[in-house]
Amino acid sequence: MIGVAYAQGAAAAPPGGGFAQFVPLILIFIVFYFLLIRPQQKKAKEQQDFLANLKKGDKVMTGGGVHGKITGLTDSAVTLEISEGVRIKVHRGYILAIPPVEDKQAAPAKKG
Repeated sequence: MIGVAYAQGAAAAPPGGGFAQFVPLILIFIVFYFLLIRPQQKKAKEQQDFLANLKKGDKVMTGGGVHGKITGLTDSAVTLEISEGVRIKVHRGYILAIPPVEDKQAAPAKKG
């Protein structure tokens, strides 16, 4: 008798069950694409464009937090002057951003 009950339960599967099982998986992938993958690709493209448009005289910041002025460029390396007469060479991929301009009038130094 138990075998007949299992056979009847299997026959009562919903129609289109094969595709209906994948709908939640497809929806999760779509959400991940628009919330994670697409913004990351856009950010990577902006970084590549930034690195391609570097030129001598730009003030930049490296991934390690070193601020400097570009004095030399090659396809894979950037020479930065970090202090008067002090130059370092870093890989082009480690240049992250142009540092924000410090406004000395907005935040006066405290004396005390």
